[in-house]
Amino acid sequence: MKPESQILQKKFLQHLETERRYSKHTAVNYAKDINDLATFANSQNISLWSEIKPHHIRSYASQIFIDGLGARSIQRKLSAIRSFMNYLVRENLLKTNPADGIRTPKAPQKLPGVLDVDQVNQLLNISQVDPISLRDKAIMELLYSSGLRLSELVTLNPIDLNIQDMSLTVIGKGNKKRMLPIGSKAIKAIQEWMKVRSQLAVPEEEALFVSNRGARLSRRSVQSRINHWAKKNGLQQNVYPHLLRHSFATHLLEASGDLRAVQELLGHKDISTTQVYTHLNFQHLAETYDKAHPRSGKK
Repeated sequence: MKPESQILQKKFLQHLETERRYSKHTAVNYAKDINDLATFANSQNISLWSEIKPHHIRSYASQIFIDGLGARSIQRKLSAIRSFMNYLVRENLLKTNPADGIRTPKAPQKLPGVLDVDQVNQLLNISQVDPISLRDKAIMELLYSSGLRLSELVTLNPIDLNIQDMSLTVIGKGNKKRMLPIGSKAIKAIQEWMKVRSQLAVPEEEALFVSNRGARLSRRSVQSRINHWAKKNGLQQNVYPHLLRHSFATHLLEASGDLRAVQELLGHKDISTTQVYTHLNFQHLAETYDKAHPRSGKK
């Protein structure tokens, strides 16, 4: 690709971070996907983005599929490419988006794992009262109570919580704000943590959850601490922050059957994203049927 085409890539990535407020991690992934397409374009003697046509995108998608890339990864790459091409259309550098209408292989639906209620109780059975343990319990109670994404949890400040109303406000994907309820057990855990937070936090730190060095807790640290408590409390499976979000959604849907409410609580833009939990619910019902029905043939 010519230098001017590389400059457009950099401008697009700046657009993602400043205008669309994508995370640095997402922008890095987009950069890699666009660079991979640029490498393919160079192999086809294409030097400008304006020279790319729909058949080039199809050839690229076919090539990476033949090379063994999974359907979900191809879908993600094409999504990044469409976004980039839409940006070029917006900047009047292309008349139409050559990636529009390009079909991708269907990915098999992978159901997320969940913890059952007993496993959640086992994970949250923390009796220690040192500041780190109180912090960790508050983190896990809040993840399960409100179905937060990890990125939403680590950006919380105490001002985002309304203890009296038992609610909190988060900024989710797409910079969208939503209000969520907090359960009584999470409220109690947060209150216990707030009593000792000053023992760890440096005076100027605004974060709700801080590390033993006093600064805002990182995503990786949260993942590590949840894994620590899962092992300590005897859980056999791999436990991670998003597993608590999955468990929150599954248990809520099993009890209420209200898919739309679960969609709002999770902050899903499209209800089809939430519908994976109906499959989980059916899976649970099917297992119950197999165990209980005298004619199931699967006892």
